[in-house]
Amino acid sequence: MQSIALSNPARKAIIAAAVIMAALPLYGCYTPGERAVGGGIIGGLGGAGIGALASGGLAGPTLATAAIGAAGGALIGAATAPRPYYRRSRHYYY
Repeated sequence: MQSIALSNPARKAIIAAAVIMAALPLYGCYTPGERAVGGGIIGGLGGAGIGALASGGLAGPTLATAAIGAAGGALIGAATAPRPYYRRSRHYYY
């Protein structure tokens, strides 16, 4: 009987695709708070994926890179929130 286990490159591709698919709905956030939460989630998922691939699945490095990614993503997400527009025109800011 043959094993159905995926090879290492196939497993990496599936993990990367899963991280991207999980992060896609979070790109539409608008307020700084929403962008910070979304950035934290995206950064945490990305950090966990990178940590799992780099460490061979060890829990310690995976959790550490997930925490670093979440913190970095939250900071970048909050800092890059666009300024809101008035209703009457896109050229006037609050």
